[in-house]
Amino acid sequence: MMQFRLEKRREPSRFMLYATPVAAVFLTMVIGAIIFSAIGFDGIGAVREIFLTPLTNSYKWQDLGVKAAPLIIIGVGLSIAYRANVWNIGAEGQYIIGGLAATWVALASHGSGGWWTLPAMMLAGMAGGAAYGAIPALLKTRLNVNEILTSLMLTYASVQLIYYLVRAPWKDPMGMGFPQTRRFASEALLPNIFPGTIVHAGVPIAVIVALVAWFIMSRSVFGYQMRVVGAAPHAARYGGFSENKTIWLALLVSGGLAGLAGMLEVAGPFQRMVPGFPTNYGFTAIIVAFLGRLNPLGVIFAGIVMAITFVGGEVAQTTIGLSNSATGVFQAMMLFFLLAGDILVRYRLKRVVPQTEARA
Repeated sequence: MMQFRLEKRREPSRFMLYATPVAAVFLTMVIGAIIFSAIGFDGIGAVREIFLTPLTNSYKWQDLGVKAAPLIIIGVGLSIAYRANVWNIGAEGQYIIGGLAATWVALASHGSGGWWTLPAMMLAGMAGGAAYGAIPALLKTRLNVNEILTSLMLTYASVQLIYYLVRAPWKDPMGMGFPQTRRFASEALLPNIFPGTIVHAGVPIAVIVALVAWFIMSRSVFGYQMRVVGAAPHAARYGGFSENKTIWLALLVSGGLAGLAGMLEVAGPFQRMVPGFPTNYGFTAIIVAFLGRLNPLGVIFAGIVMAITFVGGEVAQTTIGLSNSATGVFQAMMLFFLLAGDILVRYRLKRVVPQTEARA
């Protein structure tokens, strides 16, 4: 029986590193069409509605911007953390806590707010997300607890916190029994940048965040520290960079950006806190970060690609009767092909010659 092992390449192909995400999207479309055709759906129609209709239908472009904004912001934060080899998997929880913190400001200032309300909500959202990211940072640096597990488990605690708040202390007394807060006052809502559309101010903020993060990561000591600690921890220690400090910075920044995304969502599309606020943006942003090659500029395009699958999935539900879970299937396949491609770019398959065969 032939045996193979993975052998690290001396120098991965730079072209293939950037071609792999494109190939992953293409393979997802092809294999997705085959799979859905095999189980009785219109596979080609599913791919067309999910990947092409959001681009060809101009009415869906505004939806792409609104869906892409939180994915880009969270994806940028995760790309910074992952560059430092800090694996924050709980961005969904940090996104939720950021939204809750912003909601607290909106409710507390209801009827007495002003121009300062939105900036205060932004600061509260970022502070809330960063504080929630500080919990796995503390456990990692003090007790060496794996940040993957702690950040992930904290996500489910944040979901339960939403359920409690909207059913008890924050419940709208005029909400006809529905578990939700009162609608935010006008000064606590994001303005639309194009009249007659749903494109709110969070969309350009997302692009600005990505551009600023790219500049910081490529031109500052902070960015250099993140890259060095992640790529060569021993060399980083020799150069005077603290691994614990890097862990704190990575989780605070990624948590803070996830919290900012939560604030923009609750003050934008939702306009109040509801039980359906968790939308899996934090988990989907993990795919965005890797699809964007952990580069803030790449995250912009990756966020748009993932937004296309969200919007296209909604279209496919109404046009060809595809279930909502189909979007998750396409996103999972995309991540699988991306990671598989990364392995083949960095490693080659080499046949292992058995000792008996070698002696012969």
